[in-house]
Amino acid sequence: MLKTPLLFVLAASLSAAAQAHITLEQPEAVAGTPYKAVLRVGHGCEGSATTRVTVTLPAGFRGAKPMPKAGWALDIKRAPLAKPYDSHGRTISDDVIELSWTAKGEDAYLQDAWYEEFILRGSLPEQPGPIWFKVRQSCVKGEWNWAELPAEGDSTKGLKAPAVRLMLLKPAAAPGSHQH
Repeated sequence: MLKTPLLFVLAASLSAAAQAHITLEQPEAVAGTPYKAVLRVGHGCEGSATTRVTVTLPAGFRGAKPMPKAGWALDIKRAPLAKPYDSHGRTISDDVIELSWTAKGEDAYLQDAWYEEFILRGSLPEQPGPIWFKVRQSCVKGEWNWAELPAEGDSTKGLKAPAVRLMLLKPAAAPGSHQH
């Protein structure tokens, strides 16, 4: 009797994993806190090796710093901010909006059968709710542009190439405080 539900849960989990293309190790975080984004790349483009991963950062993601990868060159794109912010006594008027890791040679390509993680850190926006990392995965042949957003809500169900969602949660109440 227990085997059927267990098999169903296992099959559903495997199906979800097979459809998950680029995911976050931690898909939820507290709004307004520092966050380490570990973007997991599980396959190439229709069997072709990945040569470049470009991440467009969500609005309000501040002070992004990428983790270097051996064999991959880093490119950091900055842009002026509509609304500057203060960081450790300094006014920040431009910030990172895009990060790219590019394989320096064929020996560094992320083969289709391999798995890899691309890591960055920064500070999250204060507002709870979903934010989206758009990821362009370039390959020897072809590419995936993981940038589709739901028309409404935060479910990526039915999207062929969904952006990577991070759900920002409300901060916990301080001990002794009263919430309504």
